[in-house]
Order: sequence, then structure tokens, then C-alpha cells
Amino acid sequence: MGIVAESGRPWWRWYLGATGALVIVTPLLPTHGLRVVMQLLGSTAVIAALVAGIRLNRPRHVLPWRILLGSVIFTVVANVTWPVLRAAGIIGASPAVDLLYYTTYPVLAVALALLPVHGRPGLNFAGYTEAGIITSGAAVVWWTLLVDPLVIDTNHTPEQLHVVVYPMLDMVIFALGLRLLLVGGTASVTYRLIAGATGALLIADTAMFVVSVAGGQPPVVSIVCWLVANALLGAAALHPSMAHTATEPADDLPEDIGTARIYIVTVVATPIMTAIYLLHESWNSRVAPADIIVPVGATALTAALVVARMRQLNVLSRRRAVALQASLDSEARLQQELRERAQHDLLTGLPNRSLLYDRITSALAREIPGALFVLDLDDFKEVNDRFGHAMGDDLLLAVAARLREILGERGLLARLDSDEFAVLLTGVEPEQVEACAHEVLVAMRRPVEVQGHELFATASVGLRRLRPDLLTADILRDAYLALHSAKAAGRDQLATFDRNLREQRRATAATVERLRGAVARDELLVHYQPLVRLADEHLVGVEALIRWQPAGQQMIPPDQFIPSAEDSGLIVPIGAWVLRRSCEVVSEWHRRHGAVVSVNVSPRQLREPDFATQVLDALKASALPPAALILEITEGVLVNSGVVTEQAIRHLTTLREQGVRVAVDDFGTGYSSLAYLRDLPIDHIKIDKSFMPAPGTPDPAARTMVKAIIDLASGLELGTIAEGVETREQVELLRELGCERAQGYYFARPLPEAEAAELLARAGRSAHV
Repeated sequence: MGIVAESGRPWWRWYLGATGALVIVTPLLPTHGLRVVMQLLGSTAVIAALVAGIRLNRPRHVLPWRILLGSVIFTVVANVTWPVLRAAGIIGASPAVDLLYYTTYPVLAVALALLPVHGRPGLNFAGYTEAGIITSGAAVVWWTLLVDPLVIDTNHTPEQLHVVVYPMLDMVIFALGLRLLLVGGTASVTYRLIAGATGALLIADTAMFVVSVAGGQPPVVSIVCWLVANALLGAAALHPSMAHTATEPADDLPEDIGTARIYIVTVVATPIMTAIYLLHESWNSRVAPADIIVPVGATALTAALVVARMRQLNVLSRRRAVALQASLDSEARLQQELRERAQHDLLTGLPNRSLLYDRITSALAREIPGALFVLDLDDFKEVNDRFGHAMGDDLLLAVAARLREILGERGLLARLDSDEFAVLLTGVEPEQVEACAHEVLVAMRRPVEVQGHELFATASVGLRRLRPDLLTADILRDAYLALHSAKAAGRDQLATFDRNLREQRRATAATVERLRGAVARDELLVHYQPLVRLADEHLVGVEALIRWQPAGQQMIPPDQFIPSAEDSGLIVPIGAWVLRRSCEVVSEWHRRHGAVVSVNVSPRQLREPDFATQVLDALKASALPPAALILEITEGVLVNSGVVTEQAIRHLTTLREQGVRVAVDDFGTGYSSLAYLRDLPIDHIKIDKSFMPAPGTPDPAARTMVKAIIDLASGLELGTIAEGVETREQVELLRELGCERAQGYYFARPLPEAEAAELLARAGRSAHV
């Protein structure tokens, strides 16, 4: 407990000042009677101070203070009764008054014993051993220096035995004062003042004992010390710290270096002084029973208390050792738990990437044959988008349970990230690895029951065999390359790593790096492939197609950089640039020739929250009418479900409301569902060239499929555009079946801007002839 800050008026200082004046004045008074009156005045003042302190500070545990007040009242009554009766000649030696004085000691002892406890049972017996050790040593000193030479050796027994009893009782009170400091702490001003009062009381009664042996009256020193004791008790009650609870020790009393030194001095000095005293008495042939009983008894008591204290310390040490061991065990469990958490996935409880990394490293170091395969759930994001992340988490738990069931003890199953899992197989043959991977693929094709829904969670798997000459990071990297290869090949399949994948990855990375600066270096171009109306074979528009022409190099075909742009996200800025450039160029062609432009839009672009705004801004900046722009999208953008698809549909709906038209590119190549043609925001479908009959070869099946597509579009009031038209026969067939527009090499290849402009101009002149 720290020193309590004073608040309000410092009553205790004023009280000390007033009673200090009494202490200074009292020795100067001419008669003993006046000094006794001053003593009575001090005793009365301490009662008032105790009452005021209790009311002002309102201690939480008030009982000890009330008991202390009672002991002081007993003392004042005795102090008043004794001189009155003596002056009246009723009594001389005052044995009855002595009984009243004696009563104050147990009452005062109870108050001092309860003060540092504050209602806490853990402190009921604390501090007695320590205080007893010091007090026993002081008792030996007091006996050998005062009682023995003044009483025992001189056979001068005082007429009033109470003068001997009082200092002995004061020793007990002094011991309780020491305990107050040991238990309550020396930082408390109140406790220091009370301890000082017990010391002053011991000095006062000891001085009275010395004088009374010779038959004198209480000396001035005694009266002054009694006044000091009263002053300190009153100040202790008025000080604010009396209302605060002392800090309870965790196990036992805290021992600082100063306290330990006092113990050492007491324990060593007590038997030495006793020995010297007995040798002195024996040398002078004055050894009496009391000479042996009291000092030896006090020394024995000190030794007993030391043994008791050592036993306490021994118990305390064992208790602390047990607590320390429990703490160490708890810390070990905590560290183990933290280690488990650090190495395991919180959702599924599976080992995580860190533990997997350690196991791979260990297998490589011991050159254990094996393999790592990484699997990723196909379309897991759609589950989160459609049903929420809680459903996604439950799906992951179900998948983890299924994988555990499949693998058993054959390998380490880990969750790497989101919907990515890994399996480490060690000590197995290559054919067993392949079999295990295929077993996982087959098992994941079965539906998973989650929250009453039957979900499909197929997986793509990338396999990499362990090689001791590789690092763990290389194994993981290669497994991921194989996984990406499996996904690129169509998902729901296994791909095994080979060096070509690494080379392809490096080439892709190099392509992406070069592509990042292509726009800034003005290396990207837009070519335009004519769009022809089949009814009269009139050129009515163009499709904008991106080309990459690095400086001093051959042109790079789109199929060599568009996939990398898609994967890296560069398709977003590149697509935005193509859109702006196409609108800017075709705006003039539309004004002169009525041409429209068709621009391909990546699914990644439609995920941008401001895509519709980008399109409208490009139209506004170029002054191209919205009706002159056709956005080509893939079927997957519309038929998938989830937040991304819903956002794409909102973009397209907003743009169609402004007049922009939407075409489905490569219709029929990816999905069998046709419901979206009726319900979703589209205007045209583009017939993929794979449906066209081969040139020069009759193909009734192809004719039937093309006719079915055209009839379906016509029934839904959708326009049709055929792609990849290469022969006259295909043109005639499409015209016959009712297809509206077409594009392909038969009409023209994609042309640079200038050539496309000239072609449009020629077509316009021929239309006017």
C-alpha cells in the first residue's frame, strides 16, 4: 500500500502540532501535579482525536479502532481515578486502579492484533513469529540491563509490583506494534505512528520502573513519553491512511534486507548476551534462579520462534515450489496449446502450412521417398457467394472429414488456405501416390450434404514428388504449378509437375512484367474485323481486337498474352484502354458510315464496381451513341450464381437501359442451360465457328445445329452473329437459315485502324452507287 495522498484539511498535522506543544511545555512545569494535569489533558485529547478520526475517515473495518478507543478510555478513567483517590487519602498503593490499568492492555492488544487484518482471515496469524523474535531479544536486553541489576542483584523489590509488570506488558504491546509494521507495511503513515506510540509507551513505563525502584514518583521522561504516545495515537486516527486496507501478502510476509538483518542481529545477540550475563553473574557469585530462568527462557523462546519461522519458511518454500511447478506445468501446457494452435488450422483442426512445411523439410533431410499433392476445391467461391461464409465453413469441415476418411493413416492432411488442402505421403511407391490422388478425385466428385443442401465440391489436384536435392519451398512451388495446370486444363483432374510447367511459369511471369509497361510504351494496338450484314453483305460495323506489337519484335498473338493478363488482373486496365480507344476511333466511322463496334469484355472487368461508369464515360468522351456499342461477354458470366454474377448482371442491365447492346460470345460451347437467354440482359448471340460445317463437306448435323440456334434466337427476338465464316458456301447457308450478321476471313481479317477505315469508306461509296 503506497502512502495515501492527503485530501481536505490536514487535521492530523494540526493535532500533532497542538499535542507537541503539550510535550514541550510539560517538562517546564514547576510541579508534578501540573504535569499530571497535562498528562490527563493529553489523554482526553486522544479520545477526541480517535472519535473524530473514525467519523472523518470512515474506515471500512471500524471495529479495531473502536476497541482502541475503548482501551484509551480505560486508561483515562484510571488516570483520573488514581490521583483523585490518592488525594482523598482513600487509597495509597492503588491495587484496584492497577487492575483497571491492567485491563487496558488486553483491550489494546486486541485492537493492535486486528488492525492490519481488515477482515481477511489470511492475516490472522501473520507476523507473530517475526515480532516475537525481535521482542524476545529486547526482553533479554531489558532484563539483563535493568531488572537484574536494579532488583535481583540488590534484593530491592519495589513496593508496587505493577511498576515491573507494566514494562513486561509493554513488551507485548511493542511486539504487536512491530507486527503492525511487518503485516501492514511501513508505507502506511497510520501504522508508523501507532508503532511509534507503542515504543513511547515502553520507554515511559521502563523509566517509571527505574525511578520507582528507588521509591520516587513517575519521572518527567515517563510523563512526556505518555504524552507522545497519546499524540501519536491521535494523529494515527486522524490521518487519511487509517481508512485504507493494507495489501495482503500473496503467501507470507515480505521480507526486505533490513528486516532480515534485524532477525540476524537478534538471533545472534540474544544467546551471546545471555551467555555474557550468566558468566558475569557466576563470576560475582550472584547467580539466582531468576538469573537463569528469565534470560535463558527468553533465549529459548527466541530459538523456538526461530525454529517456528524456519518451519514456516520451509512450508512456504514447499508451497511456492508447488506453485512454481504448477505454474511451469501450466506454462508448458499453454506453450503446447499455442504450438498446437500455431501449427493447426482453427476451423478444421488440421495441420496448417507451418507444420506441413516442417514435415516436408524433415522428409527431405532424411531422404524419405514420397510426394506432395495440393488440391483446391473448384468453384468454392460460388458457395460462399450463394449461401454465405457459414455454409462455406461447414463445407470445408465436411471436405476435411471426407479427406481424413479417405487417407486414414497413409499421409499428413493439411489445410493451407481457404479451400486449399495438401496431402504429404512418405515412404510410398510412385504408383501408390497416383492411386491415392485419383482416389481423392473420385471421392470429391460425390455430393456433400451441408445444412440440408447437396453441394458438389470437385477438386483440382497438383502432384509433386519429393526430391532430396530440392528445398521445401521448391516442392510447394512446383505442386502449386501443377495445381494451376490442372485448373487451366479444365479442373476436376490431376496434373503432375514437370519442368515444362516451371518454364511456362517463368515465361508467363516475364510476359506479365513486359505487359505491365505495354500501354505506357504504346505497344498495344486495336485491330478491327469487319462485321457484315448477310442480307446484302454490307459492312455495318467492326469487332475491336487487341494486338501487342513490342518495339523491334514480331507481333504477339492474343492467345499468348490474354490468359496472363486475365490471371494477373492486368486485363482490367488493358480492357478499359481498348474500350476507350475503340469508342474514340469508331465514333468518327459511325458519324460517317453508321458503323457499330463490338468490344470484348473480360469477366474480370465485370467484377469492378465502377464498370458501368467506365463504359458510359468512354461513350461520353468519344461522343459515340450507346446504341453503336456492343459488349461481348461469355456465357459463364451470366449462368454462374453468386455476388459476382449478380453484380455483372446489374452492370449490363444499367448499360442496356442506356442503349448499349450485349452479345453472348461463343454461344453453346460451354453450358447446356438456355434459360438465361430468356431472363438475362442480352441482345445478340454469336454462333461459334465450331458449329459451322467444314468447307467443301456436306454436314447435315452441323446444318441442323446452326439452324436450331438461329431459330431459338429468332423465337426469343435475339439477333444472331456468326463467327469464323471462311467460305462462300457458309455465307449462303447462313443467309438461307436466317442469320443476320457474320464475320470471318471470307470477308476480311482483323485490320489496322487505317485499313479498316479505308474498307469502311469503300463500302460506303459502293453502297451509294
